[in-house]
Amino acid sequence: MSTNDPAFWVMVVVAVSFVVIAVAAVVMAVVVGRVVRAVTNVERRIEPLFERVGGLAEQVRQIAAQGRDVAEQVTIMSGHLATASMHFSESASIIRDEVRELKQIVGFSAETARDKVEMISRSIDETHTQLMVTTNFITSRIVSPAREIAAIMAGVRRGLEVLVAPTPKQIDQTYAEDELFIG
Repeated sequence: MSTNDPAFWVMVVVAVSFVVIAVAAVVMAVVVGRVVRAVTNVERRIEPLFERVGGLAEQVRQIAAQGRDVAEQVTIMSGHLATASMHFSESASIIRDEVRELKQIVGFSAETARDKVEMISRSIDETHTQLMVTTNFITSRIVSPAREIAAIMAGVRRGLEVLVAPTPKQIDQTYAEDELFIG
């Protein structure tokens, strides 16, 4: 871990805090021990007064016991805090690794998506070009000749109709009224 990394300094601060807590717990234990010894010495020297103030001495013993309990609890808590700090450091490392992997996946996905969009765009352009070429080919090779053939066939049909049509009647013949109607 580098000294330029903020996590390094967080770890240093946490470690120093645990050391301060441990020193405070030891100091408290020493002070409580001294208080207990001092109370015991005073108890021996002033035995007659001690009997009078027996209730007060019992309270002092309870406070000393509570002080020892507090010192033990502080020691246990410092152990738990050290464990929690270790788990936090491991979790932060795992999270950094996951974020790095996610960045790589997102970068790869974006690059792949860009490539696919370009490929689809090229395919659409090529399809459009081929459609236009095919349309022009069909128009020039099939539709235009078909129009010309249709026009020629229409002319041939009219010609055949003229040739196959019944011979016209002589003008000097009488026509029926239906034959005179042009409609």
